[in-house]
Amino acid sequence: MEILSQIWSFLGLLTVLQNILPTQLLSVLHSCYESIQDFFSPYSYFEIPEFNGYCGVDVNDLYRHVNLYLNSINSSSTCPRLTLSRSKSSKSISYTLAPNHTVNDTFCGHHFSWTHQVDNVQDSVEEKRSFTLKLPKRHRLELLKPYLEHVTARAEEFERVSRERRLFTNNGHGSYESGWSSVPFRHPSTFETLALEPELKTQLMDDLTAFSEGKDFYHKIGRAWKRGYLLYGPPGSGKSSLIAAMANFLCYDVYDLELSKVSDNSELRALLIQTTNRSIIVIEDIDCSINLTGDRMTKTRNNHSMHKKNRHVIGDNAEDNGRVTLSGLLNFTDGLWSCCGEEKVIVFTTNHKDNVDPALVRCGRMDMHVSLGTCGMHAFKVLVKNYLGLDSHALFDVVESCIRSGGTPTPAHIGEILLRNRRDADVAVKSVLTAMQAKILGADMDATEGGHEYDDMARSPESIARRLMESPDNWPEGSPEKKKKKEGSTWEKNVKFLVRLRSLTKSDSGRRGV
Repeated sequence: MEILSQIWSFLGLLTVLQNILPTQLLSVLHSCYESIQDFFSPYSYFEIPEFNGYCGVDVNDLYRHVNLYLNSINSSSTCPRLTLSRSKSSKSISYTLAPNHTVNDTFCGHHFSWTHQVDNVQDSVEEKRSFTLKLPKRHRLELLKPYLEHVTARAEEFERVSRERRLFTNNGHGSYESGWSSVPFRHPSTFETLALEPELKTQLMDDLTAFSEGKDFYHKIGRAWKRGYLLYGPPGSGKSSLIAAMANFLCYDVYDLELSKVSDNSELRALLIQTTNRSIIVIEDIDCSINLTGDRMTKTRNNHSMHKKNRHVIGDNAEDNGRVTLSGLLNFTDGLWSCCGEEKVIVFTTNHKDNVDPALVRCGRMDMHVSLGTCGMHAFKVLVKNYLGLDSHALFDVVESCIRSGGTPTPAHIGEILLRNRRDADVAVKSVLTAMQAKILGADMDATEGGHEYDDMARSPESIARRLMESPDNWPEGSPEKKKKKEGSTWEKNVKFLVRLRSLTKSDSGRRGV
């Protein structure tokens, strides 16, 4: 009791002194006490405030990184109290340390701790927030810088993976503060669900991984940290789905650039500057957006006649000043302006590679040329797995024979057939097989050649069966089959091949109960 009485007396004395002594003297005494405590303490303390300076306007980026870093590690195992939150646009739950609580961490065999300090500002409803880092004093010089670099790198990676991705499109006002408008990007396409052959899929994933981890390499060789892809193939071959899978794989935003909305080269540069790091810039149907190749040919012809009529050159230059030119687009992809920002992927798509100006797709601008065409067997199995949930089927061997004979439609067409018949797996696979047989027979997919006969055949397997069982001489005049028969013996070989497939299909169906 005597000891407690002495303690209470001492606390009472401190209270009296605090009321009597000037504030300046109390501040000096407090600083002296902290200095003595720091001198004998084996730890060093570093404070990271929420704002830089004293005005409370400039946000401290390191404070934000520490907050993200503590989200990325499993803080709940070492901290008894956390503050949970979730924004309307995010599906993930984020948390911060509760006020004046501590979480422990380890780095290079040493122990660290983070304390979230929250103090009330006098005569204000605002709060003063900061993180206090405690680390061993003996190793602070060798540990502080690499540990903070580790915190920043981990925080940036966590932010890249966890943040909500956006799909941007230009709104026709690129010269203003923001020439882009956006919506949440929630496309479900991934490399696991993509109908691609395994070799190409692995090659793309390895290339994207090497690019995203190549910051030091690109800086060392003196190149802008960007990568170009040219995706070409017929409509429905999966170009847009591949772009979405790339964005989901890298966790990048997507900027869909519509060149027809861009008024001139200045607006194009302004749009490029407004794009963020870690993004994919897409220009679809590059051969159809603007007539770049035709413009260059016209300009070349005008330059040849420059000595005859100078007014042609003047008119041409005036025209270039009011629209996007090939030179402006080249500077956008590979010029000095392309160095604005880092970690950007530029993707061009086209249905006809030969129609694209060679200057746009040369080495150094489009680093990878990816050919997307009809389905291979592996891609077909991926589609069947996605739409029907099947890993195998009795007719897979027959489908593979049709694929080897060149009877494969595009992935989009196969997906449409499978989607339409997804309630019955057998009917779905047979309908795809019928479409392949129709392609081998030569049923034209183009409406100008034969309407939608190709689709009608795919919807009606019996029509193909009847054609195969009939004699070619009995086929109606003007039909694609009759025309093909008159052209040569290749058509007859295809018909015989399909007759054998028909018998094989029947035997497999009877033997396996399909």
